[in-house]
Amino acid sequence: QVQLVESGGGLVQAGGSLRLSCVASGSIFGINAMGWYRQAPGKQRELVAGISRGGMTDYADSVKGRFAISRDNAKNTVYLQMNSLKPEDTTVYYCNAKVAPSASLRFYDYWGQGTQVTVSS
Repeated sequence: QVQLVESGGGLVQAGGSLRLSCVASGSIFGINAMGWYRQAPGKQRELVAGISRGGMTDYADSVKGRFAISRDNAKNTVYLQMNSLKPEDTTVYYCNAKVAPSASLRFYDYWGQGTQVTVSS
């Protein structure tokens, strides 16, 4: 079984920074794309930033220039550096990864438990 464990969330003042980490563990034969999503209460989950296995990145317009996604394939880890945080960034952030849990190399979506980011004004 595959698990994604997040860390780095918390409370920060507007204009501050946080760095989220997500580590995949368990039965891992391969990982393709990874990403960060966020979901405010009563709203749909949306992509914040994504990164391909080869390092191509994509960002939501609302975070371009402020957030940066990266990954360390040797550590099965994806990061989200969040700078110039705004109160509207406040929500739950979820890690996502497409993981092959067996030697068949069939990939499935896995999700982290979610980590709370709160930005005060």
